[in-house]
Amino acid sequence: MVIREALSEPEMVNIDPVGTLEAFNTDGLRSLIKTINVPNMKEKTMRYPGHIDYIRVLRETGFFSDQPITVKGQTIVPLDVSSTLLFKQWKLMPKEPEFTVMRITISGTEHDQPQTYIYDMYDQYDKITETSSMARTTGYTCTAVANLVLTGQFSRKGISPPEYLGEDSQNVDFVLQYLKERNIIYHVRKKQ
Repeated sequence: MVIREALSEPEMVNIDPVGTLEAFNTDGLRSLIKTINVPNMKEKTMRYPGHIDYIRVLRETGFFSDQPITVKGQTIVPLDVSSTLLFKQWKLMPKEPEFTVMRITISGTEHDQPQTYIYDMYDQYDKITETSSMARTTGYTCTAVANLVLTGQFSRKGISPPEYLGEDSQNVDFVLQYLKERNIIYHVRKKQ
């Protein structure tokens, strides 16, 4: 396992219809690093260009520190102050349009030939139901899985991270179809 600092190894990624985003290392692999035997995996977060520089300045000047400091005789934790100030600015307002994008790139061999599959997903705020794209993409995925469990199509016992569900292609197809019926569509392309 190789650990990289958050915000490191930036790369520019073009995602339709959003345009160019900067992708950088974050900590999203979670259980995948222990449950799937894949030698090379990484997870990156995508934001608009310039995000890394803004966050790096805040981090390096101590705004995210959890170590108490004294200011004018008062002990404060910089992270608490930053959270109090920034969360109000970053809070999504009711009916505020937003979007979610995801790109999954899988490379390996198929029929003894190098092969890459790219899954792209773009979703946006639903004005009719007034549902955020983040709620749609995460919530509908959860309800699709709940349906698999309720119908007995997924019956593995114990703690089951999402990758266990993906071991059966029928489960994956069910979830993708469930999402498609709600206009959340993964576009798949092969890259030789």
